[in-house]
Amino acid sequence: MSTRSSGTSTTGASKRPSPRRRRLVLCVRNDGYRASLDLGKFYISLADRDAESEGQLRVIDESGEDYLYPKSFFATVALPSAVRRRLLAAA
Repeated sequence: MSTRSSGTSTTGASKRPSPRRRRLVLCVRNDGYRASLDLGKFYISLADRDAESEGQLRVIDESGEDYLYPKSFFATVALPSAVRRRLLAAA
């Protein structure tokens, strides 16, 4: 079972990622993380090649911090670019 990573958060006002490094993912599972992830909600995933090579995604969750979660908990959804930009700008 994967666990939420602790002590690896990179989110903060001074470290806000550029829009090119962020993507939207849809939560499709939240087993064991119901307080941190809402099913059917879009979240921002931050680029992290090391995590992705291990089957994890770095996601900004309900706490406002980024943590590692199993890739299988999320789906990438194709959105029109105008919708994607608005959602990322609102986050």
